[in-house]
Amino acid sequence: MMKYLQNANTFLIVLACFSLTGLIFLGYTSISFGYKEIRLCLNLTKAHQENSNLQLQQGLSYNQPSVVGLDGKVIAVTPWLAPIVWEGTFDSFLIDSIYKQQNITIATTVFALGKYTQFLKDFLESAEQNYFVGFRVHYYLFTDHPEQVPAVKLGEGRQLTVLTVASSNRWQEITLRRMEKLEKLIESRLVNEADYVFSLDVDTKFYGRWGAESLGRLIGVIHPGYYQTHREHFPYERRPESQAHIPVAEGDYYYGGAVIGGLVKDVHEVAKTCREQLDIDAAKSIEAAWQEESHLNKYFLYNKPSKVLSPEYLWQDFKPHTNEVKIIRFSQVIKNYAAVRPNP
Repeated sequence: MMKYLQNANTFLIVLACFSLTGLIFLGYTSISFGYKEIRLCLNLTKAHQENSNLQLQQGLSYNQPSVVGLDGKVIAVTPWLAPIVWEGTFDSFLIDSIYKQQNITIATTVFALGKYTQFLKDFLESAEQNYFVGFRVHYYLFTDHPEQVPAVKLGEGRQLTVLTVASSNRWQEITLRRMEKLEKLIESRLVNEADYVFSLDVDTKFYGRWGAESLGRLIGVIHPGYYQTHREHFPYERRPESQAHIPVAEGDYYYGGAVIGGLVKDVHEVAKTCREQLDIDAAKSIEAAWQEESHLNKYFLYNKPSKVLSPEYLWQDFKPHTNEVKIIRFSQVIKNYAAVRPNP
């Protein structure tokens, strides 16, 4: 009889797993569960979540999600049940310990062209103090001035590869070509060299811990300038003739282009799709309002991120602290754009 109950419980727990993957639901009362059955359920559910593409049909009407509730408290989950990562929503020691067992490599791409090489030292030094500390990290630096890359001491298991690219006399062109560079790097190297990849802006600095809580299938970050703004006022591309066009009545959050991340294959899909859309626009002499950031927002609207990083993970140094943002982990530094950009 006990053997029958154990087998029944195994059967029921598997069916319960299927309910979590959207196939079937069965309610039941059980007197015991075996460790293997529980582990099976967790593994099946994790695999489903990580491999699911959260795609949305265009034109669907629904309420704009909030980042801060009416009570002033932050909201920690999106309407499509993706976590929004805030301080206090995770145990950093626990989640880092879990991911460190997986022996993963996090590729990190950075673009420092022209006078933007001046930001490299602070970026790299602050990253070594705060960014995935204790993990294997491989920085891939795109620059047209390899001789200006500073010598920064890297921690154990961390390395820097410098990739020389052509200069440009337009900062917009530099921005527009980042998706193409990222796409090709993934195809030529990262598909065999990394598990996750983040693409980060170089004119930034880490001020606090950034760890495994940021990992997931597809990661977007909420822009610090628009996290309490109505979507009608988001700086989306509004021209219907652009591939980045988003209608006024649509939108979730405004995502910052300074941070893109996720599994290598999923970031490749983002980069490939955005590059294709950028090429279509270019053939029609169209440049989206905010270049690749506009196309990224279009992608994330109809291909939902599996995890969203709060503005803690992308702040701006000139902005005062707010009640919602308890810690600033990563922030864009104050700079004179006229002095660092090759053109207005």
